[in-house]
Amino acid sequence: MERDWNGYAKGVLQAEMARRGMKTPDLVKLLADVGVEDNPRNVANKIARGTFSAAFLFQCLAAMEVRNLHLGED
Repeated sequence: MERDWNGYAKGVLQAEMARRGMKTPDLVKLLADVGVEDNPRNVANKIARGTFSAAFLFQCLAAMEVRNLHLGED
């Protein structure tokens, strides 16, 4: 069975946002604080598609100050 890696990355990012009670505009503000300029529509579209780069994922995680990431199936 082939894994949907884009969906997995999307789920990881959405889960971290949900843990922090964040919406896309909140994330955009945090991204700007770490030097990543984008607008809410573009960020929302990237997340909805799940086709963002690993660099974007790490930028988001860093902006949200994620220090530990659990990637298990449980």
